[in-house]
Amino acid sequence: MTRIAAHRGGAALWPENSLLAFRNAIALGSDLLELDVHLTAGGGVAVIHDARLERTTDGRGPVSSLTPAELRRVRLRGPGGAVTVEHVPMLDDVLGTAATSTVGLLVELKGPGMGARYDGLEERVLAAVAAAGLQQRVTLMAFDPEVIARVRALAPRARTTLLIARRMLERAGAGPETTVDRAIAAGVTDLGLEHTLVDERVVAAARAARITLGAWTVNDEAEMRRMHALGVDVLTTDRPDLAKRVLTAGP
Repeated sequence: MTRIAAHRGGAALWPENSLLAFRNAIALGSDLLELDVHLTAGGGVAVIHDARLERTTDGRGPVSSLTPAELRRVRLRGPGGAVTVEHVPMLDDVLGTAATSTVGLLVELKGPGMGARYDGLEERVLAAVAAAGLQQRVTLMAFDPEVIARVRALAPRARTTLLIARRMLERAGAGPETTVDRAIAAGVTDLGLEHTLVDERVVAAARAARITLGAWTVNDEAEMRRMHALGVDVLTTDRPDLAKRVLTAGP
């Protein structure tokens, strides 16, 4: 059965990565919440997609230059760009919101810049998840195999997802059929692919390797139907409301 993951809580519907979005995505019946984390000044873990504040908030500068208390005062922008009353949440806030439901979480560990990683982010995320008692409901994701390797070294039983974008394969001159081999080499339990990479061969290879296959970010109704018909395990979307209608109707 294909599960629905609300991308950044449902970025087309509410301020992305906001507590409002996560609460509403849970209320919609989303199976999973997808979110992004960055390290703050002082070692906090903020839930926000970009390494800088400008696009999604009324603040400025790198996320890593502000403390959790300062970030909590920054206001988030909605899907149309208008400033809202929502604030940048910390990971503990989101875990607390999820804990009152049965929703799963897909937590993407971001970096401060292209190809860079935060020193200690993996430890802090794992500690927060353990403190919330949500180890069985959280999957940790990254594009960077080094981040995956660090998570696996710290928590060998944790679910992990290697994320792969089409541009990454094109730069390497590789095809979609190589993605499952990359996942096997990384030792992950899950593979998250840009949806245009997913075809019957990739699905069959993932099944044979017993790797959970996810597709992102699927916002088009026809593409949702294609992913459902192929049998992907997780469909990540900015429109969890639409995905729920489409998947309920069947392929």
